[in-house]
Amino acid sequence: MQTRKLGKGNLEVSALGLGCMGMSFSYGPPADKKEMIALIRKAVELGVTFFDTAEVYGPYTNEALLGEALEPVRDRVAIATKFGFNLNPDGSPGWQGLNSRPERIKAVADASLKRLRTDVIDLFYQHRVDPEVPIEDVAGAVKELIAAGKVKHFGLSEAGVQTIRRAHAVQPVAALQSEYSLWWRKPEAEVIPTLEELGIGLVPYSPLGKGFLTGKIDENTSFDKTDFRTTLPRFTPEARKANQAMVDLLGAMAKQKNATPAQMALAWLLKQKPWIVPIPGTTKLHRLEENVGAAALELTTEDLRQIEEAAAKIALQGDRYPEHIEKMTGR
Repeated sequence: MQTRKLGKGNLEVSALGLGCMGMSFSYGPPADKKEMIALIRKAVELGVTFFDTAEVYGPYTNEALLGEALEPVRDRVAIATKFGFNLNPDGSPGWQGLNSRPERIKAVADASLKRLRTDVIDLFYQHRVDPEVPIEDVAGAVKELIAAGKVKHFGLSEAGVQTIRRAHAVQPVAALQSEYSLWWRKPEAEVIPTLEELGIGLVPYSPLGKGFLTGKIDENTSFDKTDFRTTLPRFTPEARKANQAMVDLLGAMAKQKNATPAQMALAWLLKQKPWIVPIPGTTKLHRLEENVGAAALELTTEDLRQIEEAAAKIALQGDRYPEHIEKMTGR
């Protein structure tokens, strides 16, 4: 697989990464550990060198899974993880608010290093902007971790442009992780131009619309009660029915290319900028292979024009998050 650079440093990763959250957290019961270790190692065989996790996924179990899976190939891959939440003291899923105080950031780094079975974190993101802690203090704490050799690169997640600029002035930001896809295009207004100006990479999470853009979900799909999509306004049966038009568009374009809707959605993202690295997640081997195949799918200028023209006529329905979670983004 081709590689791409995130930021102006030397963080070079595969054009597509692997988001690992769903293996342990959020999308129903955790998947089988042995199967996920095999899946992660298969991803490496297929050329994936960029793996995404976080302390809060589980909590803790996703980092531990990734550490075990990647230990034998650690020198061939880049691992991204995140800090920024106060986790439940009993270790149950969820969190008790934001916490990006410098001492907390450093404690998370040390704990994550142990779970990841490594001596350095390649990319350390602030998971969500903490309004109680100046971003300069956050960037300064990560700068100290970089000086100490515990972290290589600094990242932000779902941050607004002013936060990005202020953080970048203290410690260069290698990448911003934010939701971005044909299903959520808000970053195009301000965030992407700012990243281009500053030389910061973009790592889109949920590049397949939390599974919706694969074409395997419709208004009749039922989710496990532990699947967080049951809480999302965009995943109500009514919204799914209305938003089917976007999947139909991708399906029609995919047929012309002998591809799948998911591959079209990922290929579209890859064509937006050369410094965009999507991180689709999956727990299924055939989906992993399908997603990796998107990196080789060529879209022409005319293909992109057709997608743009058709997408402009589709009014997607439903907010992407409930209000209390959406308030934590774009700060």
